[in-house]
Amino acid sequence: MGEAILAGLIRRGVEPETLLVSDLSHERLECLKNKLGVKTTVDNKDVVRHGEVIILAVKPQNIMDALKTFASVLTPDKLLISIAAGISTSFIEEVVPLGCKVIRVMPNTPALINAGTTVLAGGKFVTQEDLAVAEEIFKAVGSVTILPEKMLNAVTGLSGSGPAYVYVVIEALADGGVLAGLPRDVALKLAVETVQGAARMVQETRLHPGQLKDMVTSPGGTAITGLAQMEKAGLRGIIMETVLAATSRSQELLKK
Repeated sequence: MGEAILAGLIRRGVEPETLLVSDLSHERLECLKNKLGVKTTVDNKDVVRHGEVIILAVKPQNIMDALKTFASVLTPDKLLISIAAGISTSFIEEVVPLGCKVIRVMPNTPALINAGTTVLAGGKFVTQEDLAVAEEIFKAVGSVTILPEKMLNAVTGLSGSGPAYVYVVIEALADGGVLAGLPRDVALKLAVETVQGAARMVQETRLHPGQLKDMVTSPGGTAITGLAQMEKAGLRGIIMETVLAATSRSQELLKK
């Protein structure tokens, strides 16, 4: 995700040499340096001293260790952005010096192809100007929404984890096509294009998905027969419970 953000910023015109990246892996740093032209360091403190905006792109289980490496040099004039799932701004504010500005962000992996969905929430000391800065950064990798932080765990369960659910749906559609007699490559192509097209229909027509569904289902037809099977299997409830389970897991990450 860190690389996706870097690449997006560079595509938007940010000069690579103004970006400083730290990582525990020397190999990873060398790869980013050669691929993107960014500056690199193995010391997190260098990044914090250098940058006006610091993006903390680590896993939730690593966030405390990462914060401890640079908290002593973080100052309230810096903007700290965290993409760690489930970790609240108040948790980070307890570790960093008083008055530091913290923004919690939930992006998703389609940011890698500039099609991400990102949600931002500001901490106690964040201003509207700070949120605007973060919004511009993440617009480099897709769309951005600003919400109250209390909604961020649900966002994690839906859009943060959502690409994984959609991949399973695409795979299942393709498997169904193979079961019905289609070659594997054809079935996968049709499944991908069908999901893409259906999503665009919702986005561009602005009609409710239920209305679009009704437009496809003629009386006694194939679509309504397939939908009846989905309802019988409880697919709608399964997907809803999946989002709830992921949301609960996001809440648990902070407790751990």
